[in-house]
Amino acid sequence: MKTRRQAKILELILLKPIDTQEELLSALKESGFDVTQATISRDIKELRLIKTLDSDGHYRYSTGHHDFNGISSKFHSIFVDSVLSIDYANNITVIKCFPGMAQAACAALDSMKWDGVVGTLAGEDTIIIIARSEEHSIQLTTDLKKLISSR
Repeated sequence: MKTRRQAKILELILLKPIDTQEELLSALKESGFDVTQATISRDIKELRLIKTLDSDGHYRYSTGHHDFNGISSKFHSIFVDSVLSIDYANNITVIKCFPGMAQAACAALDSMKWDGVVGTLAGEDTIIIIARSEEHSIQLTTDLKKLISSR
C-alpha cells in the first residue's frame, strides 16, 4: 500500500501543481487513499520531495533532481517495480503492469521523454504507447526491456 500511495504522490505532483500538504492530502483522498497528515509528511520526507519555483512563479512539490535519462531515481524505481512485460506490434508498444500500477509507471515513462513517442495511455494494468514508426517502437521496446532487466 505504501508503494502504491507513494507512486500516486509522484504521479500527482507530476500532473498538477501541488504546493501544500493539504492539497496533496485532498488529491490522495480523491484518488481513493485514506491517509493522514502525518502519513503525507512522512511520504514527502521519504520521497525527498522539495518545493521548487515553477514557470508561473508559484512553488510546488517536485522531486527536484533528475539523474537517469531525465527521470528521478524514484520514478525509475517505480517504473521498474511496476512492469511485468513489454511487447510491440507495428508502431504500438504495450506494457503490462501489476494491477493499479500502470498510471504511475506511465507517469514515470512520460517524464523520460522518449524520442519517437507520439503519446501514451494508461489504464489499470496496461500502458499503450503510440510510436511514430515501427522502428521507433522496436527501439523503445528494446530500451525499456533493458531498463526493467536492471531489477
